[in-house]
Amino acid sequence: MPEKVPTSSNDVRFFRDHSLRVVELLDPRPGEHILDIGCGDGELSARLGERGAIVTGIDIDPAAVASARERGIDAMTQDAQGLRLPAQFDAVFSHAAIHWMPDAEGVFTGAWRALKSGGRFVAETGAHRNIAAIHTALIATLLQFDVPEEKIPRFFYPAADECCDLLEACGFSVTMIQTFHRPTPLPLGIRAWFEMFAKPFFGTIPERDRDDAMRHAERLLCPVLKTSRGDWVADYVHLRFKARKRTP
Repeated sequence: MPEKVPTSSNDVRFFRDHSLRVVELLDPRPGEHILDIGCGDGELSARLGERGAIVTGIDIDPAAVASARERGIDAMTQDAQGLRLPAQFDAVFSHAAIHWMPDAEGVFTGAWRALKSGGRFVAETGAHRNIAAIHTALIATLLQFDVPEEKIPRFFYPAADECCDLLEACGFSVTMIQTFHRPTPLPLGIRAWFEMFAKPFFGTIPERDRDDAMRHAERLLCPVLKTSRGDWVADYVHLRFKARKRTP
């Protein structure tokens, strides 16, 4: 059964509660230097800081970085796929960000480089078959609206064994990896989800056609993700891992 979200006002709390589980897996300690990859507006970075950690956040979105700085986070605009920070961090952390980065090998290598010897890397990201129905509908819609296949955005949604192998190849020893299904109600509907999370997809379509494209994708998904009571439920599948930097 999907986890219940009674009203749209609970959306933020729902996602925050899930993100706190990966914070507990990280177990930040006072005085630790932690790098937050894909820090967004800095909400979770601030949570790590409340535990006494010294947090540096990076994000590719300048507006998100500005918001993180307003929270007092030492944040900078940086593409994690080209991360080249020296080995100064006790831990690297990421929540719901790595799946936006197709060059996961670049991300993992950069995380390894940024960690001190024995440092830990803890993350939660989308897994294989995450939002599979939504993803399929988005691709079908873009093709219907004549978007070239090479311009369709790509996600990194690995299976657990694939992610484990890549981490090991990048110099980590994996101590925990777990995939879990998380059917998630969308009280505001699939259209609101599109507007929040699918901008990279619909941004490939001329503005005059975007509304039609969203309606097309919504029609494709209605028989799959909309219940008989009219509720939308997204098909999330996530993966959490904890790994340590392996050094010679």
